[in-house]
Amino acid sequence: MEEKKSFLIEKIDIKSPNKNIVPITSSIGSDGKLSIGGCSIEELVNKYDSPLYILDEATLRNSCRAYKKALEKHYPGESLPIYASKANSSIFMSNLISSEGFGLDAVSEGELLTALKGGVPNEKIVFHGNNKSDKEIEFAVNNNIKVIVDNDYDLERLEGISNSLSIDLEIMIRFTPGIECHTHEYIRTGSFDSKFGFGIEYLDTLFARVSNTKHLKLKGLHAHIGSQIFELDPHRDLGEIMVNIIIDAKKFGHNIKELNVGGGLGIKYTENDDPPSIEEWVKTVSASVLKACKRNNLELPTLMCEPGRSIVSTAGITIYKIGAFKEIPGIKTYLSVDGGMSDNPRPITYQSNYSACLVNNPFNINPKNKYTIAGKHCESGDVLFKEIELADCKTGDLICVFGTGAYNISMSSNYNRIPRPAALLVCDGEAEIIQRRESPLDLLKYDVLPDRFIKQN
Repeated sequence: MEEKKSFLIEKIDIKSPNKNIVPITSSIGSDGKLSIGGCSIEELVNKYDSPLYILDEATLRNSCRAYKKALEKHYPGESLPIYASKANSSIFMSNLISSEGFGLDAVSEGELLTALKGGVPNEKIVFHGNNKSDKEIEFAVNNNIKVIVDNDYDLERLEGISNSLSIDLEIMIRFTPGIECHTHEYIRTGSFDSKFGFGIEYLDTLFARVSNTKHLKLKGLHAHIGSQIFELDPHRDLGEIMVNIIIDAKKFGHNIKELNVGGGLGIKYTENDDPPSIEEWVKTVSASVLKACKRNNLELPTLMCEPGRSIVSTAGITIYKIGAFKEIPGIKTYLSVDGGMSDNPRPITYQSNYSACLVNNPFNINPKNKYTIAGKHCESGDVLFKEIELADCKTGDLICVFGTGAYNISMSSNYNRIPRPAALLVCDGEAEIIQRRESPLDLLKYDVLPDRFIKQN
């Protein structure tokens, strides 16, 4: 047993799944092969083919409950965790997070519609976006969904809609607090230079402007400082900044009741990652808001937060089948799989790192070989792992990539006209489809050949 180096044998943290690499129901059967949610991965691939997305229901629900319990424990006022649906948007995910008492944030009419179809109550949905269309704003207003105002363009159209309908609209304002985080520059959204939100220096002018509108009612503030964050200090600073802005808004007659601190808590993708637990993150945010409110004799606002990745990422895995091998003597060995950048664009986009193992050798006993795991797409950069140690493997073996629940399905594409994989939910030994596998014929569904070309042929 000493030679078994797999992260699967480490103690799994049930209370804070974001601190695990693997779903909390991961196990190794008597046959030495990997199972998730009581389901044999090998049997699932035999039935549903590969590549294959798999979500573990127990991990999803534990992540949701960790946020709920931490908020109840550390924040004495009202609170509402809101799922950042961009991480993984589906009718199923909307239904699950709603059943756990979560709200949802959306950034398009498609995400709004998905949330409503999944059963999320209108009053628990917030609508984000830096360039909302008229159609999207009208959809939100007609469905009584709160809009988070990101810029002057948003504000002008909301004022026009509220005046034309002669109805009051509750809004929240997003601003950039100017807090830097040690994260990838493409996902750092809280600095002064950001496409999202109003500059903090503009807020007094904005508050005055909103107070002069007839039907817009400012009920909340929103700020978000980035993603995959392991530091707690930036969120401690954020709470105090936001409370101070609530006080400033009072000078203009605004009684702000809701404070949305965004999300951004990181997860453990690799053994080198060490994110704070969900409870540590919630405790830090709550203490910051409580301290600032107490110092200023301010009534506690409803505390909102928007976790996405830390809810769904660890719950998800992707299974690939090994195909071709290509050895370049003295340089590297390529191992190709039946998916890649169309089902997981994060490595080529963000240089993201993951953990993986062989399904039939999850302990990775005697890892003798280093491989570059390449996708099947016609791009040299379609590489899932630049270098990974694996035990002996062969064509037809299955590889499990962990931590793919967030930003894989939602960012997937049909590049090279490759159909998207199926997605399964596993729980207590049962597997159910939550997204059907596309077929090549599905990809032709929206193609149109102009009439003059048909006549010519």
